[in-house]
Amino acid sequence: MTYTFVTLFSNLIEGYFKDSILKRAIDKELLEIKYLNPRDYSSNKHSKVDDTAVGGGAGMVMNPQPLYDALDDLKKEDENVHIVFLTPVAKPFVQNDAKRLATKSHIAFVSGRYEGIDERVIEKYADEVFSIGDYILTGGELASLVICDAVSRNIDGVLGNSDSLTVESFETQLLEAPSFSKPKNYEGLSVPSEYLKGNHSKIRSLKLAMSECKTKFFRPQELKKYKITTKL
Repeated sequence: MTYTFVTLFSNLIEGYFKDSILKRAIDKELLEIKYLNPRDYSSNKHSKVDDTAVGGGAGMVMNPQPLYDALDDLKKEDENVHIVFLTPVAKPFVQNDAKRLATKSHIAFVSGRYEGIDERVIEKYADEVFSIGDYILTGGELASLVICDAVSRNIDGVLGNSDSLTVESFETQLLEAPSFSKPKNYEGLSVPSEYLKGNHSKIRSLKLAMSECKTKFFRPQELKKYKITTKL
């Protein structure tokens, strides 16, 4: 998988790939990370990439020319690149999107800044548009990294144990059951006793019950969906 981050601030992204799971995936050549800076394509003598909003309003908007030229170059290099824009005014990104996008060969994340990106750029180049939540960030770089991380762990070989993917939250409507590590007792608190008895059938039943409790508390609507689904 190749990821291209279209951003004015690649230094905000680069550090994330210097450690842990994604670094190992890069070392194994499962992932390739590239950067494309729209400022390098600006025809303005001062390399400006933004201007005031037409129709008024606070803040500046990323104007189309640098992004048009940058994305045209990107598509010439790889006509199969899947271009994703990050914006709060889009459909929510969910786990099924991560699994689906993991089958792509090249994804480009376009990160907005200031008050956003000229809508004409999105209409012309977007294959998909995602939001990671109902809140506003100072730029799209963090959102790009969130989606990149979620997608990458669904690529074969990226995780050390692929079985981890099958028991996570959002693989069903239920949230994942609580996890515990050693020691078995710590400051007067112990792990559930059933976990210590080695009866895997009872452990699975307990985990299911705890998943239902956690889902009921944090996501009651999802528990209702789960119960309807299991009755079908």
